[in-house]
Amino acid sequence: MNLEKELPLWSVVAEGKAIARKFVFADFKQAFEFMTLSAQYAEQMNHHPDWSNSWNTVTVQLSTHSEGHLTKLDVELAKAMDVFAAKAMNTN
Repeated sequence: MNLEKELPLWSVVAEGKAIARKFVFADFKQAFEFMTLSAQYAEQMNHHPDWSNSWNTVTVQLSTHSEGHLTKLDVELAKAMDVFAAKAMNTN
């Protein structure tokens, strides 16, 4: 898995056991739209992010806790979140 190529905007953290990204939006509405789209997808996958929100910023960390490391689920969710971020940024 070549994470740098597949997910260039994400960083490997937690001694290689997680990936993280900070999403910055124009406003709270865009951040909330991103979180809503991401939450719906994560629920369908039954794979949920660790994240926090402060006004226009959403900080995300992904790891498969049951496995204790990164899995394909994390990569799939990260790729989807990148798409959802772009979609949210193009609304208003």
